[in-house]
Amino acid sequence: MINIEKIINSLGKFISLMIPTMTILMIVIIVARYFLGIGLTGIQELVMYMHALVFLGCAGYVQYKDEHVRVDIFYRESSNSYKTKINFFLSLLFLLPLCFVVGYYSIELINMAWKIKEVSTEAGGLGFVYIQKTLIALFPITLLITLFYQFIKNRWN
Repeated sequence: MINIEKIINSLGKFISLMIPTMTILMIVIIVARYFLGIGLTGIQELVMYMHALVFLGCAGYVQYKDEHVRVDIFYRESSNSYKTKINFFLSLLFLLPLCFVVGYYSIELINMAWKIKEVSTEAGGLGFVYIQKTLIALFPITLLITLFYQFIKNRWN
């Protein structure tokens, strides 16, 4: 149980370290383009890959920390037990099917990208788009791990 929590925290914290790295790389890209007249397409795509990693890989971490976006007009003033029940029910109703749909439909896309070793269509772009497409699988995996952990934790408490 504690191991799952450590995995979720470690993965989320590790992936969130990409945000300052992306910022630094974007500054380098801007300086190179506007002050030196150099286009860095490969680094631009690398930033895009990092961006995908942050959003897709940290989805479960944000869900675990309960810091995801929600419209909480009625939810805000409710008791903790009510919030737990609502989160459980709505996760079963919406989030669990979403994870399975995204996971199921991404399998063929990921397999095809690896089969043809998909590369960037941009001149000077990176030659491993198939790795970026593999990051799509992080979204349902991290969310399912987090949901599994939250269901077990709330069931035993």
